[in-house]
Amino acid sequence: MLEQLKQTVYEANMDLPKYGLVTFTWGNVSAIDRESGYFVIKPSGVDYDKLKPEDMVVMDLGGNKIEGRYNPSSDTATHLELYKAFPKIGGVVHTHSPWATSWAQAGRGIPCYGTTHADYMYGEIPCARCLQGTEFDEYEKNTGLLIVETFQGKDYEAVPAVLCKNHGPFTWGKDACEAVHNAVVLEEVAKMAAQCEMINPEVRPSPQELQDKHYYRKHGANAYYGQNE
Repeated sequence: MLEQLKQTVYEANMDLPKYGLVTFTWGNVSAIDRESGYFVIKPSGVDYDKLKPEDMVVMDLGGNKIEGRYNPSSDTATHLELYKAFPKIGGVVHTHSPWATSWAQAGRGIPCYGTTHADYMYGEIPCARCLQGTEFDEYEKNTGLLIVETFQGKDYEAVPAVLCKNHGPFTWGKDACEAVHNAVVLEEVAKMAAQCEMINPEVRPSPQELQDKHYYRKHGANAYYGQNE
């Protein structure tokens, strides 16, 4: 079932250690087939060097395992809530990449200090609040709901990333490949922002006009970055 999507998700998961985004098994990628309503995700706690495409787990949006010999990622319920709430996404990534996670542990969003950030993310990358009280009873599900809450009134396509306070980052995209790409961008932007504040503790976000120019030249209605198809 969904053999091509399993291969895609396997390759996307293998990109996490390739790009230095995970240590041990600290990360996962999923992708959804919107037609069937099934999504494919990495199994829980399996070493990357032991993974095979056929090890990927097929789930439905009710949280039921449809196919797979392993248990799905412990973060499956978070991915599920994002797929339900963000209908235009096709892939989700969670890591504990060190620079992005450092901002998350500090409880701070990442300001847009320059054009590298603005090329990919429109404005500050938000940091969701920490879960509290009975929210811990369904931790992974409520993490997803909290991310959705954080994006109320925000454009999840323009800012395809979030930090979960005291936890780590999630990113998404139109497919698994783009979600991984956004995770790499997030980690680089997080590193640059931290180093920027080290060099100049008084730094302020870049001018809005500059942010607009760089974001919309790649993503706007009249975008001109790159090549025509």
